[in-house]
Amino acid sequence: MESFSNTGGNLLSANGGIELENYACLCVISGEPYRSGTCVDLSADETLIGRISKQLTPDLAFTNAFISRRHIVIRKEKNKAVLYDMGSRHGTEINGVRLTPHHPYPLNNFDIIKLAKGMAILHFSYIFADQTLEIEPLSVIRKPEAQEPPFKIFWEKRECVVEGKRIPMSEKEYLLIRVLHENANRLVPLEEIKSRVWPERPTGTDGIPDVTLDELNALVYRVRKKYGKDTFLISAVRGSGYVLESESILS
Repeated sequence: MESFSNTGGNLLSANGGIELENYACLCVISGEPYRSGTCVDLSADETLIGRISKQLTPDLAFTNAFISRRHIVIRKEKNKAVLYDMGSRHGTEINGVRLTPHHPYPLNNFDIIKLAKGMAILHFSYIFADQTLEIEPLSVIRKPEAQEPPFKIFWEKRECVVEGKRIPMSEKEYLLIRVLHENANRLVPLEEIKSRVWPERPTGTDGIPDVTLDELNALVYRVRKKYGKDTFLISAVRGSGYVLESESILS
């Protein structure tokens, strides 16, 4: 397992289970030079994220020219992670919302952070001292300048039009796409997916429908294959749930 270190944060490769003794972490979905799944410990009072230069090496240092040298900083304020855009030239987004420079933005579990319109994409979560982090790298998002695929959802008809072809949705496909779309760019827990997609199933002692992970994974696989992997960018966070990566608002 590779490990990385910078002046501030502690970077760890997330190929398998990792014990992190910190209160929060930031994982790279995409962004050079890091491998997808690389994580940075946010236990320091301040963590700087930006572009590496001769004058400055941020705690999480990217090489893309569109990322500013001091792009964002995450500060620990009253045991809460708070993000500030440092006046970056190409901006920062949290869950698709563009940030106002130098304003505080408290982070929440499973927030998706994009630097410079997606030149680097990060996943934030709170991790407690005795918790093991196992993250399956999220899918690599298409480059920001790439054109969105021509598709549209007609919820009432329960069909999706992809490149002019009408594709009817099955009941389970519809329910899965609906719950993921309602929470686009945020992690939807496995428990919520099971409850929304399989409401007819008997529940266990925990009140959650009796649905196996194999059934859920098979449904996700069918959606990816039937509609095309670039239509619904569904990414898995192992043991936690799924994220629908989306930069467009569907009808």
